[in-house]
Amino acid sequence: MLNTLMLHSAVAEHVHTAAELLKQGKLVAVPTETVYGLAANARNKEAVKQIFVAKGRPADHPLIVHLHAATALKDWAKDIPAQAFALAEAFWPGPLTLLLKKADHVDSCVTGGLDTIGLRVPAHPVLLQLLAAEQLAVAAPSANPYKRLSPTCAQHVMDTMAGKLDAVLNGGDCEFGLESTIVSLVGDSIAVVRAGPISAEQLEQVLGQKVETPEQHQVKVSGNVAAHYQPQTPLRCVSTLELNRLLENNRLKLAVLSFSEPSYTTQVHWQYRMPNDAMQYGRDLYKQLYLADQSGAELIVVEHPPSDGAWLAVQNRLMRAAYQEA
Repeated sequence: MLNTLMLHSAVAEHVHTAAELLKQGKLVAVPTETVYGLAANARNKEAVKQIFVAKGRPADHPLIVHLHAATALKDWAKDIPAQAFALAEAFWPGPLTLLLKKADHVDSCVTGGLDTIGLRVPAHPVLLQLLAAEQLAVAAPSANPYKRLSPTCAQHVMDTMAGKLDAVLNGGDCEFGLESTIVSLVGDSIAVVRAGPISAEQLEQVLGQKVETPEQHQVKVSGNVAAHYQPQTPLRCVSTLELNRLLENNRLKLAVLSFSEPSYTTQVHWQYRMPNDAMQYGRDLYKQLYLADQSGAELIVVEHPPSDGAWLAVQNRLMRAAYQEA
């Protein structure tokens, strides 16, 4: 790999440079409205394979392909139901990925060997400019080592992936901070198979039909592994009562992400009070976990936020971040 370049998106020539690198089969971290993605030209099989090498990601873990416009759907999928076009019209560009049957010519390295493919049109203006100007499609999982925290700014990509990719296109902080909603349109029912910024209720309003939200499923999509989105430092999610009890008897250097107004007086190593709005909480989550991870703490403790529908995506990420392998 080349020494990693930081390309500042305010300069049009840097967007062009990133596009040229992608066309040459290089890896470029790109900004999206969700998280930064590690992009490769989706039509270049060898380039796509390098994503898995750079991330340490299993080859059977499917990627999401980012398109310049909904008109490109037919280039990548087949037997597309009418609901897909309705959702694309309502939510694209935006943080919604459609899981569809892959077109026959799409290489299996993009789809993890599956006959389905995840497709979306991102809303970040810099990435849209790159894709539209060059008529590119990029496969782009999050730009981080496999199972680790997703980056929401260019510097986090540089800190964790420098030397494993060729450039980082800087588009500022991500708007949403959590990965896109994935909705499956394959099979007899429509289901959210990864929670994200767009809720099942929003999808139902467009479709006029029920959208399932299974707590657990076996659909193979990006992010659907038990341990994921994890800092290097061990993480525990606790109730408010458990947090106070832990602090009363604590002898560890703790980093605390609290939700309620702290009622304890114990000094902690590092602390941040998270927002009480679900969207803002999601925007801050990876950023604050990253800072907690860098604080030198021995344990990160997250006070549980609410568990109602608006918090589904946040709860999903915290559950996987706190999961400990046997």
